[in-house]
Amino acid sequence: MAGVVTAVVGFASSFALVLTGLTAQGATTAQAASGLLVLLLAMAVGILVLALRYRMPLTLAWSTPGAALLAGAAADGAVWSAAIGTFLLVAALTALTGWWPWLSRTLASIPLAVANAMLAGVLLPICVTAFTTLGATPLYAAPILLTWLVGYAFARRWAVPLALLAALVVVALTLDATPTAAALLPRLTWTAPTFDWRLLLGLGVPLFLVNIASQYAPGVAVMKTYGYTVPWRPTMLVTAAVSAAGAPAGGFAVNLAAISAALSASPEAHPDPRRRWVAAVSAAGTYVVLGLLSAAAAFVLTHSPPGLVITVAALALLGPLGSALERCLAEPDDREAAVVALVATASGLSLFGIGAAFWGLATGLLVQTVLHAVRARRAG
Repeated sequence: MAGVVTAVVGFASSFALVLTGLTAQGATTAQAASGLLVLLLAMAVGILVLALRYRMPLTLAWSTPGAALLAGAAADGAVWSAAIGTFLLVAALTALTGWWPWLSRTLASIPLAVANAMLAGVLLPICVTAFTTLGATPLYAAPILLTWLVGYAFARRWAVPLALLAALVVVALTLDATPTAAALLPRLTWTAPTFDWRLLLGLGVPLFLVNIASQYAPGVAVMKTYGYTVPWRPTMLVTAAVSAAGAPAGGFAVNLAAISAALSASPEAHPDPRRRWVAAVSAAGTYVVLGLLSAAAAFVLTHSPPGLVITVAALALLGPLGSALERCLAEPDDREAAVVALVATASGLSLFGIGAAFWGLATGLLVQTVLHAVRARRAG
C-alpha cells in the first residue's frame, strides 16, 4: 500500500504540469499524452531494475520543477522535435555525471543559493497561476483552493490529490467535449529529434541542473535519513538509460524521487528496512496502471476551462517553492546573488534565443563571483 500511495500521490499532484510543460514545448495532445505514458513506463522499468538489484526502496519520479521549467519556457513557434533533442541532451548529461567524477564535483561547486534561486524563479510564475485563475474564473477555482486548504490543514499528504478530485468535479461539469473510445486509448507517438543549440543551452542545461538540484540531491538526502545509501553511479546510469529510451516518445527526464521517496522508505511502509523494497516494486506496478489513464488525462486538460487543472499543479509546487526560497536566502553573503538569479529567471528574460533559466543562473553566478572577489580583496 505504501508503494501504491507513493505512485498515486506523485501522479495526481503533478501530471497536469507535465502535460502543460510538454504542450508548451510544441507537443500536440497526442504527443503530450505519449510523453506522460512513456514517463510512467520508464519510471516503472527503472524502479524494478534498481529495487530488485539493490533490495532498497529506490523509487523514481519525473521532475515536477523540471516540468515547471518546460511550461515556463514556452515560446512562439516551439518545435517539438527540438524539444526531443533537448531531452536526449539531459539524458546524456545525466549519464556523464554518473560516469565522470569531475562533472559531479563541478556541479557540486555551483553555490546552492544560486541554484535554488534559479529553481525558485522557475516555480514562481507557475505558482502564481493558481491566483490568476482565481481572478479569471472564481467560481471554478475557489472550490479547488478551498479543498486544498482543508486537506492541507487536516491531511497534508492528501491535500493535492483532494484538490485534483475537486478540479475533476468542476471539469466534469464544464467539459466542452465528449471523448471517444479512441481518444482515451493510451499510445506512444515517436518523433525523430532535431538539435537547436539555443534550446540545448537555454533549456537543456537548466533542465539538467534543476533535476540535479531538486531530485537527485534531496533524494539521496531523504534516503540517507532512513538508513539507505543510494548507489549513485548505477542510479544515474539507469535513470539516464530509461530517459534516453523514452525521449523520442516525449519523456523529458526520469530522476531519483525526492519527497515522495519517503513514502516508501519510511517505517510506515514496513518495520523492517530490509523489506521496504517491496513498496518500490508495488509503486512500479501502480505507475504502469496509471499509464492507462495518460490519454484521458491529456483529453481532460485540453478540454477543461483554461488554467483550471494547472491550478492543482501550482498548489503542489508551493512546498518546493517555499523550500527553494528558504535555501537561497539562508546565507547572507549569497543573498544578493540569489535575489538577482531569482528575479532574472522569473522575468522570462530571453537573449539570443536562450531562455531565462540559463540567464538567471549565469547572472547569479556572475554577481556572486564579483561580490566575493571584492569582499576578499577588502578583507585582504
